[in-house]
Amino acid sequence: MFLSAFFVAGHCMQSALAQESRKELVKMTSSEINRKATKAARSEAKSLKKEGWKVTPGALPLDRQLDRSYMMQYEFDEVTLMPKYVMGEAMSVGATYDAAKMQALELARQNLAGSIQAEVASMAVNDVSNDQLSAEQAESITRTVSGSQSRIAQNLKRTMTVVEAYRTLPNRNKEVLVRIAYSMEAAMETVKDAVRQEMQEKGEELHGELDAFFNQKFGQQ
Repeated sequence: MFLSAFFVAGHCMQSALAQESRKELVKMTSSEINRKATKAARSEAKSLKKEGWKVTPGALPLDRQLDRSYMMQYEFDEVTLMPKYVMGEAMSVGATYDAAKMQALELARQNLAGSIQAEVASMAVNDVSNDQLSAEQAESITRTVSGSQSRIAQNLKRTMTVVEAYRTLPNRNKEVLVRIAYSMEAAMETVKDAVRQEMQEKGEELHGELDAFFNQKFGQQ
């Protein structure tokens, strides 16, 4: 019982803050969101350039890549307050640009899967707040999805690379930074499929509350 209480207390505060922030963004006009995104993008671009980051020839300027990234992060569904896109980011170092990029993309996919898992946990905790789930049920759902994180990463299909930059280190190695995005709608389908596959391979069936949660949130297949 202590574990459940700790779980809810720790996550409810984060969930409440996230929901409040999303409500504020939904209230903003398109022009206000554009200004907010552009301001954040310009600030980050300035910092990255000072640290030696640049883009490959022919790629969009770093400012414009970051503009797109922030715009996607600020898009939310007005009814559910869920983000329209989930993001993942990573950096990696390699002897060549291609090697570093490949590793960074793989790490970003793992990071993206973690972000998806966090969204599911937030939904479960929100259901506890609304008396739709017990603390124990929410904890069970979160634990099950967390255990499927690697499979979720493997099942991600068409991720979008929205930011790609690199810098050359003193030893001539390349460090690559990538930020990828994935449709939240597709992400939720990926979660449901990954969890079902995980349970089937273990010879288990989804528990009643877990099955009901997925059907309610993500729809039945």
